[in-house]
Amino acid sequence: MNQHLSPDAKETTVRPKPFRKAVLKGLALIAPPLLTLVLFLWAWNTIEGYILRPLENTARYMIFVSINDIKTETPGRPVGASGDSVGRQKFADEKGSVWVKIRNKYIPVEVYEWVESRSGDEAPATATAYYFRYIETSYLRRTVVIPVFLLVFVLALYVLGKFIAAGIGRMIWNSIEQLIARLPIISNVYSSVKQVTDFAFNDSEIQFTRVVAVQYPRKGVWSMGFVTGEGMLDVRRSANEPIVSVLMPTSPMPATGFTIMVPKSETIDLNISMDQAIQFCVSCGVVIPTPQQGTIQVPPPSPATLEVDTGRPSGDGETGQPESHEAEDPRGSSPT
Repeated sequence: MNQHLSPDAKETTVRPKPFRKAVLKGLALIAPPLLTLVLFLWAWNTIEGYILRPLENTARYMIFVSINDIKTETPGRPVGASGDSVGRQKFADEKGSVWVKIRNKYIPVEVYEWVESRSGDEAPATATAYYFRYIETSYLRRTVVIPVFLLVFVLALYVLGKFIAAGIGRMIWNSIEQLIARLPIISNVYSSVKQVTDFAFNDSEIQFTRVVAVQYPRKGVWSMGFVTGEGMLDVRRSANEPIVSVLMPTSPMPATGFTIMVPKSETIDLNISMDQAIQFCVSCGVVIPTPQQGTIQVPPPSPATLEVDTGRPSGDGETGQPESHEAEDPRGSSPT
């Protein structure tokens, strides 16, 4: 069978590989910003759903209670109908204030016209709904609520952090954590989340000075670690040289790991930042920092290392011929 392919057939066979490679490269480029955006959107939706909206509902109800002016009885004489398509009936009281009838209740005409000018085709159905829509569009506009919420949220975090740092605050928080630790399933989840948050935010507890590579757990196997400080005094005295403490993070969760003490001379400083090192660890080595990318020229082995000695040493160590163990006949004749 002829195994030779025409140039067109070879080109057809190889063509899908560059296409697949280009698609994967495009995916690799768009995935980091897309996942970052998804993470921030998820965080914002969580904060909005569980914190911002409950606060908005509480504020809306409190404002409604304070400014509510809904009447259940006819405030006065009829003065015509509203100028919109619905044509709701208007009433004027003895003070000259105008009210609009919404079902069996009456609201001020200012509230009604404000809401109608901003509601479009979906007008509220009840007097209470009109007031809630009025509060949302006048008092609780998102352009005002979000900046105020972020400011209050940051201030609340600051006050909470100061309170926890104080003596009584730390005591109360420790009691809460001890209570959580007694819960069967929640304690496991809480401890894992706490390790991640402590690693990410409590940078005052562990100060990483630089990123190094260490031959660990054996010679020839290089592991990445973070130098946290000098080693213990007894170890430095026994080694009689500078010793450093190195935190060896585990992949893909760098929040956990173990600490080793190695001679400073056996460490290699890596030209990468802490963030790049954490990305390398989280990705299990897939994301290589930019300063560490590239190739190096490895010198070819010398001819001496390529020679393989297949001969056996001789008895006198020079000729390489095997030493005879039979005594030669001095007469040169074979035995009879």
